Amino acid sequence: MSISYEQSGRVVTLTLNRPDTRNALSADVVDALVEGLGRANADPSVSCIILTGAGDAFCSGGNLHELRGLTEEGRLSQEEIAAWYRNGIQRIPATFHGLDVVTIAAVQGAAIGAGCDLAAMCDLRVAAPGATFAETFVRLGLISGDGGAWFLPRLIGLARAREMMLTARPVGARQAFDWGLVNALADEGRLLETAREMAEGIAALPPGALRATKQLLRGIAEGDFDRALAEAARMQAMLHRQPHHREAISALLARQRGDLTGAR
Repeated sequence: MSISYEQSGRVVTLTLNRPDTRNALSADVVDALVEGLGRANADPSVSCIILTGAGDAFCSGGNLHELRGLTEEGRLSQEEIAAWYRNGIQRIPATFHGLDVVTIAAVQGAAIGAGCDLAAMCDLRVAAPGATFAETFVRLGLISGDGGAWFLPRLIGLARAREMMLTARPVGARQAFDWGLVNALADEGRLLETAREMAEGIAALPPGALRATKQLLRGIAEGDFDRALAEAARMQAMLHRQPHHREAISALLARQRGDLTGAR
């Protein structure tokens, strides 16, 4: 099971359940996550979702083997790669963007690349002391093709988003808290407990008002979201066909040979 779905009271916990790949966003995980989010949002008995990862990582980003397959031997055209993004991983930000339930990311370990973006898509974030956030796309000759460039600046401002995206340097839990990327720091061993306390406090509030508030905030913060995703898919497709990307991803996979820990 790629995603586990558990409900307690008005709170649903969705757990990325692929610890063997450090919860990389392979196609099956994308499908299960979109389905789980939609299921919770359609259920009037749900007010809040906690999103977390099994094992020692929140989410290690995209699946490197799937990414390499997009350009291997030139089997997909640039237009087909862009469509792969639109019909694949971009379904996640599109789903988050339309949610009326409150979402909380409970982040332990690595939130890397698309995993960092996934945390940014949630309304709130709780981090364990050892959590690490990094926008590492440029190291692979790519951009944030999953909507991260739309979400992240709205959380931490354009200057800090530029720093994360242009340097690819990791940001620890304390710095992420200071920057506003993280809303609460959990004590060691209390990540899910802290996230549940926050979620249950939110879920105790009137459910209609919670959903209406989400809708109001979405309208106020609205940019051209659909255009942003379309442009990300177009640019990412172009970059997938560049030699720098192919060389970078081959080098990273070579370093991981024999280490079945998925994408970094």
